[in-house]
Amino acid sequence: MYELIKISDQSYYIDCPAKIGVYDSGDGVYLIDAGGDKDAGRRVRKVLDEHGWTLRGILVTHSNADHIGGCQYLQRQTGCKVFAPGVEAQFTRTPVLEPSFLYGGYPPKELRHKFLMAQPCDCLDVTDEGFPAGVEVLPLPGHFFDMAGYLLPDGTAFIADCVSGAETLAKYGVPFIYDVQAYLDTLGRLPEIGAKMYVPSHVEACEDIAPLAEVNRRHIERLGEQLLHICIEPRGFEELLKLVFDDLRLELNFQQYVLVGSTIRSFLAWHLNAGRVTAEFIENRLLWRSI
Repeated sequence: MYELIKISDQSYYIDCPAKIGVYDSGDGVYLIDAGGDKDAGRRVRKVLDEHGWTLRGILVTHSNADHIGGCQYLQRQTGCKVFAPGVEAQFTRTPVLEPSFLYGGYPPKELRHKFLMAQPCDCLDVTDEGFPAGVEVLPLPGHFFDMAGYLLPDGTAFIADCVSGAETLAKYGVPFIYDVQAYLDTLGRLPEIGAKMYVPSHVEACEDIAPLAEVNRRHIERLGEQLLHICIEPRGFEELLKLVFDDLRLELNFQQYVLVGSTIRSFLAWHLNAGRVTAEFIENRLLWRSI
């Protein structure tokens, strides 16, 4: 864990639960994401020190806590700049926004922990003039608000949480997605990036991303069809969520309730916008029904 893997003379990644990219610009290095917490930051700092690298900045792909948790520590230790795209910069500066968004209100203490709420840090937008020259920002919306990847000059693309592995999809069933249509569109665009190497955060790096993108696309479409089948009878959200978890043979907890619950709501919105379901208030209950 936290082993440095070389891709080219410019590009590396640190193998950990959410892969951390390392770009050697020739004038110091830039990280792509920073791990999940202060301990991850310490381990990353150790890798950098062992190679004599000076940390210039952190390029955040998106503001989920497992990607920005090490930013505060590394910024305080090195004075590096942190960059993030669009809304992700605000979430990085104000990380209580993540559990608040997921819960739909002020989050209870059960949701205010390092897995959903990182420590805050100063963060600039990727449009700032200090952003490293030669790095291309790749808009990859869908999984989270303004998630982006980064294409380095050597052709290595760090693509964040665009794809999950087939085993992960089979085990957990419902990957987190904020905007289903945007996610499907992003999957379709991934092969068009034309990278020499693709580095997803939670799957092995590969030269050809098309097969894995297709696996994810089919999984999302099947999940959408499953929800339509469940909603043949009018369903309230809580009942629908229970049926999904029963079908997956998983047990709900507070964290899964907000993560999977948010994704199910996103699917329902996707279906509603496309005219595949109706949403009706009956006896003060919001019921979803397939058309």
